[in-house]
Amino acid sequence: MFRKIAVIAAALVSVAAAYAQEKPKGGPNPKDFTFTTVKEIPVTPIKNQYRSGTCWCFSSLSFLESEIIKSKAIKDTTLYPDLSEMFVVRNSYHDRALKFVRLDGNLKMAQGSDFGDVFDVIRNYGILPQESYTGMNYGTDLPVQGELDAVLRGYVEAVVKNPNRKLTPVWSKGFDGILDAYLGPLPDGQDPVAYRNSLGINLDDYVSLTSFTHHPFYQPFAIEVEDNWRWTPSWNLPLDEFMAVIDNAIDKGYTVLWGGDVSEKGFTRTGLALLLDAEAKQTSGSDQEKWVGKDEEKPEAKPSYKEIEVTQENRQEAFDNKESTDDHGMHLYGIATDQDGHKYYLIKNSWGNAGAYKGIWYMSEAFCKQKTLNIMVNKKALPKDIAGKLGIKVK
Repeated sequence: MFRKIAVIAAALVSVAAAYAQEKPKGGPNPKDFTFTTVKEIPVTPIKNQYRSGTCWCFSSLSFLESEIIKSKAIKDTTLYPDLSEMFVVRNSYHDRALKFVRLDGNLKMAQGSDFGDVFDVIRNYGILPQESYTGMNYGTDLPVQGELDAVLRGYVEAVVKNPNRKLTPVWSKGFDGILDAYLGPLPDGQDPVAYRNSLGINLDDYVSLTSFTHHPFYQPFAIEVEDNWRWTPSWNLPLDEFMAVIDNAIDKGYTVLWGGDVSEKGFTRTGLALLLDAEAKQTSGSDQEKWVGKDEEKPEAKPSYKEIEVTQENRQEAFDNKESTDDHGMHLYGIATDQDGHKYYLIKNSWGNAGAYKGIWYMSEAFCKQKTLNIMVNKKALPKDIAGKLGIKVK
């Protein structure tokens, strides 16, 4: 998923240059908020996807790193796993090229993808630690993949035209040769499958979930977005049960892989995500102040940000109208409250130490309800009644 990607000027923090369409100016200000953490699950350090559309990979591996930490009960942060994003990206490109050619080019060939892609790559090819394969073979310290993306797309488009009227048996080797040149050849003497098997996780333990009314509830379907090119299915839940899964996961010590829309004005570069009501006047201070003015002797009150009330219906409408799209993937790992007691989710982003919270975003419950396209969780994080409705057995 997550196709709405654009390079933003380097003058903004380098990480903000990595992703997402230009946001309107303004929006909520971190100075107006005081957050108290209710619960947070251990996560690995913030990374920077920089100028690459690979949030789906950075967020998924961050999620799996937390799963490994939990599975192995790792307390020493110096022993936290650090998985190779570019190992996954490389194999994803390879598989996507094969499908692109089989479908005669009727598939988007680009950097964007979805969570299921990561899990399929690791299931089929294994994984390597970051120290074994950085994928940075083209002269920059951080990912800059515009040229690579264009070259790979041009190559497979030429193959699809089939100028010989019969495909050669070596075109895929040529494609892998481009990957070798840009990302570096895979290291000799290392076994990605053995390394995967040593991590203490079972890739079959994870389920993707969503909440839309154009498919039956309690049944799986592939969300209709072009970056879901593997057609990964997601179980469909009513909205209240969908949100209950997130809260139950955190309560039980599991994190959540989050995918959704970040194109709203309320999703800021400074670390906040609120579902602002554009038609409501955002006010500050007391009711008296609205009518008779502010007492200059008193300290200025913090603004109150009015959010939209989310329902199953307006959530569906936003998806159908393309107001909620597949922009970005992040890692949800905790719950916090603001100074007024409102619930927020702690979100680990992959834009480096950007914003007021050094790479962390505070996402309001309303924003999460409306703008989440899908999540992925460990099956053990499902409430028992919901797992039963889906026919998922949890040991």
